[in-house]
Amino acid sequence: MLIERVWAANPGRNFHYLIACAETGEAMAVDPLDAQRCLRRARELGLRIRQIFNTHEHPDHTGGNAEMVAATGAPVLAHAAAAGRIGGVSKGLIGGDIVRIGRSVELRCLDTPGHTRTHLCLYADPTASDVPALFSGDTLFNAGVGNCIHGGDPQLLFDSFSTTLAPLPDATRVFPGHEYLARNLGFTLDREPSNTAARDMAQRVSGLSPENMPVTNLGEERQFNAFLRLTSPEIIDGLRSSAGWKKDAGPREVFLYLRELRNRW
Repeated sequence: MLIERVWAANPGRNFHYLIACAETGEAMAVDPLDAQRCLRRARELGLRIRQIFNTHEHPDHTGGNAEMVAATGAPVLAHAAAAGRIGGVSKGLIGGDIVRIGRSVELRCLDTPGHTRTHLCLYADPTASDVPALFSGDTLFNAGVGNCIHGGDPQLLFDSFSTTLAPLPDATRVFPGHEYLARNLGFTLDREPSNTAARDMAQRVSGLSPENMPVTNLGEERQFNAFLRLTSPEIIDGLRSSAGWKKDAGPREVFLYLRELRNRW
């Protein structure tokens, strides 16, 4: 499986992805807002875009669909329940569906509501030649999570993390829909100042351009993403002064408090 990350160089700090079969050169474009950048990079790599995938219905992820379809004739794949809001969807998908690219690539759809109620991630299981990969859209960011202010639900987002993403192996590479790593690490350090993994990563990425940001894996994320560290005593102690804090608060409550704090941070 070939993975090419395409930086949009826009105010929204979008990442697009080309996922390709190394045997056939057939590719799928994921959330290609800037269709021209994706098409140009595909030509440079000798890839043929045969499918388009939207993780969810927000226009900063679907806005390039029409131009991409016009240039390639590729079908658009998206969550079945989001198809009407996206428009032009050729095939509606649900959690558990398999998306195939060429002869050698299989991606499993993970139903991950929260950022919106109709959000899909794509997961590539480990193979003899590839480590696993997660195309997480706006569900999981590097060192952070998606917001829920445009049709989402933080309760559902927690459920997606605790039931769907939690079992994935540490080796899973994370490919999010936006580049927010440095800022998100700042939030982690605000909540957990003693987190050396977050501090080391913040130093590592200081001054890097967005297109040169490292690809993290879930093992690293579990060390410096506050939303994956819900049992950290330091994070919990820092929340005790929050209005409405409950002495018996568990991981769900910690997640929801952090999500609210991140909205204001």
